[in-house]
Amino acid sequence: MSVNYALATVVILGATAAIWKGSDWLETTSAQLSAYYGLPMVVQGAIVTAVGSSFPELASVVFAGLAGSLELGVGAIVGSAIFNILVIPGVAGVAAETPVEASRTLVYKEAQFYMLAVSVLLITFALGVIYYPVAGERLHGEVTRPLALIPLALYGLYIFIQYQDTSDHDTELDRDGIDIRRQWAYLLASLAVILVAVEQLVGQVEAIGVELGVSQFLLGVTIIAAATSLPDTLVSVRAARAGRGVVSMANVLGSNTFDLLVAIPVGIMLVGATAIDFAMAVPMFGALTGATILLFALLRTDMVLTETESYVLVGAYFLFVAWVLVEVTRIVPGVLPA
Repeated sequence: MSVNYALATVVILGATAAIWKGSDWLETTSAQLSAYYGLPMVVQGAIVTAVGSSFPELASVVFAGLAGSLELGVGAIVGSAIFNILVIPGVAGVAAETPVEASRTLVYKEAQFYMLAVSVLLITFALGVIYYPVAGERLHGEVTRPLALIPLALYGLYIFIQYQDTSDHDTELDRDGIDIRRQWAYLLASLAVILVAVEQLVGQVEAIGVELGVSQFLLGVTIIAAATSLPDTLVSVRAARAGRGVVSMANVLGSNTFDLLVAIPVGIMLVGATAIDFAMAVPMFGALTGATILLFALLRTDMVLTETESYVLVGAYFLFVAWVLVEVTRIVPGVLPA
C-alpha cells in the first residue's frame, strides 16, 4: 500500500507540535517537583528531566518491538545517543546568551558513568555474539532476556548513586506556591502527550522509509533518532537559556544513560531476544564513544561550553551523518534507493 505523503506530512507536523508542547510541560513541572523535593541540579537533570524526556526513545523501542522490527528501535537509540551528545549541547550553547556552565560533578561523574554505560552495552552485545550466535551469519548474535539484565542492573547502580547524592545534599526546601498534586498531574499529562505523539511520528516516518526502500537501521540512526530527541533538545535549550547549564548538560547525559541501559533492554524483554549485527554495532558505538570524548573534553575546558565549541559539536554531527551513509552502504550494499 502506497503512502499518502501529504497526510503523512500533516501527521508528522502535528506530532512534532504535540511533542513540543508536551516537553514544555515536562520541563516546567520537573523543575517544580525538583524544587519541592529539594533535589540537586545534577540529579534533577540526570534523573527527573532525563527519564521524562527520554520517553519518546523508550516508546520507539516498545512500538518497534511490538511491530516486529526491534532493529529500528535499537538504531533509533544509538542514533539518538549520538544526536544528544553532539547536537543538543551544540544547539543549547548557540541559543544561550552566555557560555553554558558545567560542574566537576557533571564532568567527572555523569560523563564518566555514561561512558561506562556505553561499554557495558557493547559488552552485552558481544556476549550475545559469543554465546548465542546466529547460524550461518558472521558476527551476528542474539541478545536474550538474561543478557538484558546486565545493563538494567547497571542502571540500578546509577539510581543508587544518585540517591546517595540526594541524601548527602543539604538544601532548604522551596515549597511555596507549589501544588504537588497538580504538578504530578502535569507530569503524567506531558508524558501521555509525548507518548501518543511519538507513536504517530514513528509510524509515519517508518512508513515513508519503507516506501522509499531505506534500511530500518539507517532510518532509526538518523530520522527517528532526531525526531525522538526533540523533547531532550527543547528541555536542554530552555534550561541553558535560563542559566541552568548544569541541568541542561545533565539532561543530555542522563537521557543517554537511560536510553542505553533501560530502553534497549526493555525492548529485548518485550520481544524475548533480538539479533545484533556486531559488524554494524561496533562502528556505531565507536562513533558514540568518540562523540562522548569530544563533549567531555570541551566541557572540561574552564567548565563551560562556549559558542565556538558548540559549533564544533554540531559540525561533528554532520560528519557523523555523512559517515553513516557511507558505512551502512558499505556493510549492506543496496540499502539506499537508487
